[in-house]
Amino acid sequence: MKAMILAAGLGTRLRPLTDRIPKPLVDVGGHPMVAYPLAVVREAGIREVIINLHHLGDQIREALGDGSSYGVSITYSEEHPILDTGGAIQKAEEFLRDDTFVVLNGDMVIDLNLREAVAWHRSRGATATMVLRPERREAGYGMIETDRGGRIQRFLGQTGPSLTDQSGDDLLAMMFTGVHVFEPTIFGYMEPGRFGINAETYPAMLAAGEPLYGYRFDGYWSVLDTHELLEAGRREIASGGVLAPSRRPAFSP
Repeated sequence: MKAMILAAGLGTRLRPLTDRIPKPLVDVGGHPMVAYPLAVVREAGIREVIINLHHLGDQIREALGDGSSYGVSITYSEEHPILDTGGAIQKAEEFLRDDTFVVLNGDMVIDLNLREAVAWHRSRGATATMVLRPERREAGYGMIETDRGGRIQRFLGQTGPSLTDQSGDDLLAMMFTGVHVFEPTIFGYMEPGRFGINAETYPAMLAAGEPLYGYRFDGYWSVLDTHELLEAGRREIASGGVLAPSRRPAFSP
C-alpha cells in the first residue's frame, strides 16, 4: 500500500504564522505538524508516501527530505497552480493506482489505527471509505450520513440511489476526519485539473451507486487549522495522554 498526505494548502487561517512557514511545518509538541499523519501511516506498515507541495513547498522538501528520518520513503508532487484535494490526488495517479491507498490531511492529529480501518474497508468491498466521527460540529464541517452497516447514503445533502424514505429515518450523521481509504476505481471519476474531491468526486460516485462507506472512529482527533485549534491541540498533546505511543512521531530530522 501507499499513502498520500495533502500538504499544499496556503494555511490562510493560520496567518501571519504561515506567511513565513508552511502549515505542515508548524511546531506541534516538538515536531512539525505533518509528522503526526506520517506516524499514523508508518505505524500501519506503509512506507511509500507522496506529499503534494505548493505554498512554501521548498521548505517542506528540505525539512522532510527523502523521509528516512520519519521511517518512510517520500515522493513529492509539485503543484503550480494549486489543484485542490481532488486534483492533487488525480495528479498522483501514477504513484497511487496499483492498489488500495490512503489519503490523509496534513493538518490534523489523530489516534487512528489505520491498519484496522483499511481492513474494515476491504471487508466491505468498498470503493472508498471515509473515516468519520460522531460530532456536534458535523453540520459545520459537512454532514455525512450512513446506514447502520456503515454505507454512506447521504453526502453533504445529496442522496444515494439506494436510499428509501424508510431507510432515511435511521441514518447516522457524522463528520469527516480527513482520512480516506480508496481503491484505484476512484480515478475513473477524475479528470486532470483543479477540483475538490468532496465537492465533485464523492457526489458523482454516490450517484453512480459506488459502494462508499464511513468507518466510525471515536478516538482522539484534532484539526489544527486555526490559531485557537492549534493552541488547544498543543496543550492536549503536551499532556501526553491523547495518542497511543505507536502513533506519536518517533523520528525527526
